[in-house]
Amino acid sequence: MIKSMTGFGRSEYSDGKRNIVVEIKTVNHRYSDITVKMPRRYAFAEERVKAKAKEYVRRGKAELSIMVENVTEDDINVRLNTSVARQYFENLKEIRRDFDVSGDISLQFLATLPDVMKVIPDVEDEAEIIKALEIPVSEACRNLDNMRKIEGEKLAEDLIMRGNLIRDLVKKIEERSPLVTEEYTKKLKERITELVGSNVNVPEDRILVEAAIFADKSNITEELVRLNSHVMQLENIISKSNQPDGKKLDFLVQEMNREANTIGSKANDIEITGMMLELKSEIEKIREQVQNIE
Repeated sequence: MIKSMTGFGRSEYSDGKRNIVVEIKTVNHRYSDITVKMPRRYAFAEERVKAKAKEYVRRGKAELSIMVENVTEDDINVRLNTSVARQYFENLKEIRRDFDVSGDISLQFLATLPDVMKVIPDVEDEAEIIKALEIPVSEACRNLDNMRKIEGEKLAEDLIMRGNLIRDLVKKIEERSPLVTEEYTKKLKERITELVGSNVNVPEDRILVEAAIFADKSNITEELVRLNSHVMQLENIISKSNQPDGKKLDFLVQEMNREANTIGSKANDIEITGMMLELKSEIEKIREQVQNIE
């Protein structure tokens, strides 16, 4: 089953110490590109979190956002910076002395000065935190994956439908193609008659030689066969896909477009040209859809 590259997943989790909210969104990208936004204090877990996301996002640009709210004080330490407090105290006394000002230097005032009291997170149990983070990350990625699968089903239906349209156009071109040489031969005879008159006998074998040369130059059988084959491969990949096949489909569409261009240049027929314009339009629509496939 093919998957879309665009999607969104969210998850919430609590282990009793912290509430964790994880959101992941993906957009189209040629390769796998995953960025993680999370509190700096948990930076040690970034690679593990990214590796977990890579299990689900193998192609596309993903933004993984992790928000953590601590609900207990077990991992918070308040530290007194005695050295900073002493320097504040000495400097304040010096100001009072040098400027001959009065006022008490109170405990309450010292405690509010910058860096005297610091709240320091205690994240020594890294294994526990990584385990807690991986649970909602996995769930958010699964939710993302489900959304991408649903979108992929819609893309698959559209691609199969357009593949059938191309197959129908190819069949019409195949039916029209043999008539092109016959019409060319008829027009060639009429043109010769116009130029030299009906009294001059033009050898039939000479006309047939010219018709054969034209038929050889305008023969599109090989291209039609390959185009049909590409449509079959397209349907086969879509129906049996179990891995990122976006790049493979992109290459296949390029080949389909190449065959269509060759048919258009060789056909030498207004009706086939009209059908080729329709065919190329459908190939272009397939190409646009393929850009969304993982």
